[in-house]
Amino acid sequence: MGMGEKVIVIIGPTAVGKTKLSVELAKILNGEIISGDSMQIYKGMDIGTAKIKEEEKDGITHHLIDIIEPDESYSVAQFQKSVRELISKIHKRGKMPIIVGGTGLYIQSVLYDYQFSEKGQNEQIRIKLEREVQQLGNDYLYQKLKEVDPKSAELIHPNNVRRVIRALEVYESTGIKFSEATNEREEKLLYDVALIGLTMDRDKLYERINMRVDIMLEEGLLQEVKGLYNIGINDCQSIQAIGYKELYSYLDGNISFEEAIQQLKQNSRRYAKRQLTWFRNKMEVTWFDMTEHSVDEKLSEILTFVAGKLQLEANIKHYNYRD
Repeated sequence: MGMGEKVIVIIGPTAVGKTKLSVELAKILNGEIISGDSMQIYKGMDIGTAKIKEEEKDGITHHLIDIIEPDESYSVAQFQKSVRELISKIHKRGKMPIIVGGTGLYIQSVLYDYQFSEKGQNEQIRIKLEREVQQLGNDYLYQKLKEVDPKSAELIHPNNVRRVIRALEVYESTGIKFSEATNEREEKLLYDVALIGLTMDRDKLYERINMRVDIMLEEGLLQEVKGLYNIGINDCQSIQAIGYKELYSYLDGNISFEEAIQQLKQNSRRYAKRQLTWFRNKMEVTWFDMTEHSVDEKLSEILTFVAGKLQLEANIKHYNYRD
């Protein structure tokens, strides 16, 4: 690993067009794609995570998709290690690594010198917090986190109980806020990075997100979730994913199907908003507005940016710009 290694990173909210752009750039620049999505790692969770279909890959090698079972856990530290190893291996093959995804902390942990700490682990406190969430509910614990560590609460979804408990465990065992204690980051980038952000007018983005949910349902999202539900996948990190937790609530009989879909769409829109906030506050991104343009229409502009940033002019001199 070193500063000489070039990496392309494509970020942005859900449904903005990252997948298509990544494949197009990989074809032009002889690239391999690394998923930067914290939920596409799970086998059997294809529709709800908008996992790329085989035909959409267009022959491009993809990494970190379908690597663990849905009842297994996976951490950002594991992701960091895997991606850094992949970047080196891809370069050794003479190819360009392209990281694509919407999980901000995961991507940030790779690009910067994040050091993950084991401090603040206390089993007794963790058991106490787990008992509290069972007795008093998710929101009680989340409000508790907001009081002691509002910065962490802003970045952790209320339904991500595992992370809420971890944040409170660190605070209660050390007196130090989770947002300040669990990792340290040097501001210096570890790689030569072209950081591409795709954005879109909010109304259009929300319309696309709602439409994507409808398409997922047509493709069999409910059947996919039922399959996990029926084999006893429960209380796992994986089913905290949007699209799964809402339908689990429906299958548990807590809400109607219509309410579940309404919540799914609302949570997806809120997640997209949080993604954009994270990326704008945490990384130096060059943004490309996709509101009035398709990926094909924006491709030459994005490619010009990448070529200039990473000094790749020789690699693209035969590319036919699609102006």
